[in-house]
Amino acid sequence: MSSDSTAFPETETGNPQTGERYQEAPPNAHDNIDSKDQRSHKNTVAAAAAANKEQERAENAETLAPTEIAKSHGNEPSRGAVIDEQIENEEAEYLRRKGKA
Repeated sequence: MSSDSTAFPETETGNPQTGERYQEAPPNAHDNIDSKDQRSHKNTVAAAAAANKEQERAENAETLAPTEIAKSHGNEPSRGAVIDEQIENEEAEYLRRKGKA
């Protein structure tokens, strides 16, 4: 292997003709719902549906009570989840009382 600055180990990928590394896109450079990409309409719609589903899941996770997830799966909530729910209820009650005082 030469001491050329463009040379790199063969395990890395790069342009085989010039020996230079490929440029990498910065993080989040690609938009999954881009109208100018070369995906089919069906794949674009599927990506949009997946993005919407993930966004809804994230929004619903914030609003669910700690015990709701276990109950929705048919399980008994853990002791920690029950305590978390009690603490949330106590804090909400405290804030309601404080707002009325």
